[in-house]
Order: sequence, then C-alpha cells, then structure tokens
Amino acid sequence: MKIINLFGSGKPVVSFEVFPPKPEMPVSSVYGALEKLTALGPGYMSVTYGAAGGSRNSTIEISSTIKACHGIESMAHFTCAGHSYGEIDNMLLQLKENGLENVLALRGDPPADDPGFDFSKGAYRYASELISHIRSSEAGRNLCIAAAAYTEGHTESLRLKDDLEHLRHKVDCGVDFLVTQLFFDNRSFYNFMDRAAGAGISCPVTAGIMPVYKADQIKRIAALCGASIPAKLVLLMDKYGASPDDMRKAGIEYAAAQIRDLVENNTAGIHLYTMNRPVSAAEIIDAAGIGPA
Repeated sequence: MKIINLFGSGKPVVSFEVFPPKPEMPVSSVYGALEKLTALGPGYMSVTYGAAGGSRNSTIEISSTIKACHGIESMAHFTCAGHSYGEIDNMLLQLKENGLENVLALRGDPPADDPGFDFSKGAYRYASELISHIRSSEAGRNLCIAAAAYTEGHTESLRLKDDLEHLRHKVDCGVDFLVTQLFFDNRSFYNFMDRAAGAGISCPVTAGIMPVYKADQIKRIAALCGASIPAKLVLLMDKYGASPDDMRKAGIEYAAAQIRDLVENNTAGIHLYTMNRPVSAAEIIDAAGIGPA
C-alpha cells in the first residue's frame, strides 16, 4: 500500500523511524526491536541508512522484513550522497522486487570523515533532482515519495523564504507527503504550516518528534539540524541531565506532551524517531494516547 493512502481518515498517521545496525553487526540484530515496535501498531515504519549511502542494502532488507514478516508498510530512505543514476535505478528495482511502494528521498548527510563533501560532483546535488529521477524512472514512477521539511529552515538557507521556495519546488517534482525534521517547540511547526499553506504547499505534513533521552546527545543533534531548544526543555535538561533514568522519564513526558498538542491541533501525522528503543517508544505512545485502539 502507498502510505499517502493512509492519510485523510480523520486520525493522525502514526509512524516510526528505525535504523540498521552498525556494519559489524548482522542485520538480524535489529529484528527483536522491530518485532516490539511493529506490535505498537504504527501506520508505517521508515528505515534510514548511513551517510553517503552506507548500509543501503541493510535498509532495503529491513524494509522488506517489516512488510513481509510484520504486515506493516515500510519506507526506505534514499539519499543523493554517494549514488550514481545506475545505483538508484538498481535500488528502485530491488524495492519493486520486494513489493515495496514507498521511499523517502533526501539529500542526505556527507560522510563523517568528509564534512566538506561536494554534492555538486555527484549525480544529484539536491533532493529535488533525486525526486525527479525517481518519478520519471520505470521502476519508481508509481512509488509514493516522501521528502523532508525543516520547520525552522535548512541550516544552509539564509532565509526562511528561500527554504520555502526550495521546498515548494521539491514538492512540485513529485512529492506525495512531507516529514519534518525534529523540533522541540510546537510553535515552530504551526508557524511552518502557515507559511507552507501560504506558499501553496497542500500535501500532508507529518511532524517528526525525537525524544530527549540524553541531554548532550540532543544538543549535538539539534545543532546539526538547526532545531532550537526552548527554555522549558533547557530547564529540564539542566535539572535531569546528570541522571540518565530521570532524563529519560522527563524526555518521554516532554515528547508525549508535544504529541498530544499536535493531535489536538489536527496534525496529519506523527513520526517518532525511535532510535530503536521499543520500550521507550511504547511509553511515549501510551502517554500520548495514540496507541492502537
């Protein structure tokens, strides 16, 4: 099933993001977490892969397992970084052969050992080019394509106006729905939705929520993706940051409160960045009141 068909029921589409194990670990090492996460009844699950295309084979294998073994729709991440046209076409054929109908098309992160990675030297410089290629290809033209949105603007955009223009172009290239990067202040999401509507972007937008389990980790991630940290969350991290268990509990409640507010304001979807932690994901889903009926 194409994920776009899940929207419009009057209830938010709840989804999870998972990532493959490290290269030195077997793919099967993530299967226990998958079984517990799929039992929570998400509408679909997305599967990441590493910078510059690392672990892409594992991504497709895990995506196939989610659908074939657990009956949950899956969405494989594809990125511009590190891929040729032929490699993307081959990956699209693998999706088709495994009965997968959804893909999240991203520019992707540069390799960790090459922060100055030049996207312009590859086959695709921007996600919009990857989206156009997928949409025009024989194996990808009928896929459901999702793309990323940044509620506070991409770190490389000087103006929110410019970022919104790039997003509108990306959508026009063939995007069915959007998934936002993490944010910790719901006002940034609502403001983004107003700006997007004003720019003529009308496809469903899913809100990306990342729980705060470790204060230092979140500060680093927020800095990389350009997400601001509101005063309320700063106070929580200052109060509980030295106690891992207390920080985890506070982070779960903070994420659940974000989700409750988003649901009350008719957000189309909630995408939980699970970090492969099914127990914490279950606690968030329960506290937010969005578990399976």
